[in-house]
Amino acid sequence: MKLALGNDHAGYPIKDFVLQLLRSWNHTVKDCGSFSPEPVDFPDIAMLVGNEIKSGRAERGIMICGTGEGTVMAGNKIHGIRAALCHDLYCAHQCVEDDNANMLCFGAQIIGPAIVKDVLTNFLTAKFSTGEEFRRRVRKLDMMDLLVPK
Repeated sequence: MKLALGNDHAGYPIKDFVLQLLRSWNHTVKDCGSFSPEPVDFPDIAMLVGNEIKSGRAERGIMICGTGEGTVMAGNKIHGIRAALCHDLYCAHQCVEDDNANMLCFGAQIIGPAIVKDVLTNFLTAKFSTGEEFRRRVRKLDMMDLLVPK
């Protein structure tokens, strides 16, 4: 799978582990930064990851910050991105199966390497449901992207 990976300074400590793990699973990974522990604004990195997904250069994205909260908010501000905050195995596959999530967000200060590995496995192996009720709901999410606030 073609993936885009991004992190802020709080996600930096686990970023190399994630990058090497994804590559060991034979995924193609575009590293969108950051590339050091120096402070960086997570919305800037989320835009880079989101643009990789929207352009089709990546099938899914992964964002890492301290808690995952900021990156999931940033991801969901990007037209066409359905970001999910996942710190457990169930949500990591369910967000794809039911909601067609295309960006996984998690916090490096919340979960460690063992759980990260399992969360990534569940997120990357999950497939969107063929059930009409799930597809209808995701179409409505897509329509919300088109709404322009007054």
